[in-house]
Amino acid sequence: MRFRFFLILIGALAVVATFTFPLWRPLFINDVVVESFSGLPAELEAGFQTLPPDQQTAYLTMAAENREMALAMVRAVLQPDAVLSETEQAMPTMEAAVIAATGDFTQIDVLHNAQGTATIYQMPDNSKILRFENFRVTNGPDLRVVLSASANPLTLEEVELNDLDIELGSLKGNVGNQNYEIPADVDLSLYQSVVIFCRAFNIVFSTAPIPN
Repeated sequence: MRFRFFLILIGALAVVATFTFPLWRPLFINDVVVESFSGLPAELEAGFQTLPPDQQTAYLTMAAENREMALAMVRAVLQPDAVLSETEQAMPTMEAAVIAATGDFTQIDVLHNAQGTATIYQMPDNSKILRFENFRVTNGPDLRVVLSASANPLTLEEVELNDLDIELGSLKGNVGNQNYEIPADVDLSLYQSVVIFCRAFNIVFSTAPIPN
């Protein structure tokens, strides 16, 4: 009798579980969403799916506003890191050099960030070198190095707020130590930051404040 009752109970529970499955399913089963980035070549689409979820979401949000920019950014970030050779990363001979200013690169958001230190060295002959050390930045299209009079520029308007800002050239690599010459006649007291700037889409990728 008890055994029969037990079988009836099991059957009743099975029926209840079947009909209530949609309610308790989320507790045990993850619904994995893999949203594609239409327009990417197949080989880049596979790479896109390997990016952290927050970056994928950010690029898809960007695509809804500016598809051309989002595609260019994704193509750039999926490229292999541009790492300078040991010779290119080497510290130039700078006997009697004085550190005029130094600061650390900052993270703006999940897609635009850098790490490392920007240091300006001044020589006795008044020549100046900007050096990045322990440097890494999110890859992007047409990245430039800008010496800015703004303290912490985050937009194109802030980068071009005045006529003092100087573009020192294209970023040599998104990973590794690197050097940039600063014109000898530049008055360093007028400058407050080093900026990694995407000229193609006028976006600041990172800023290193260099207070005097």
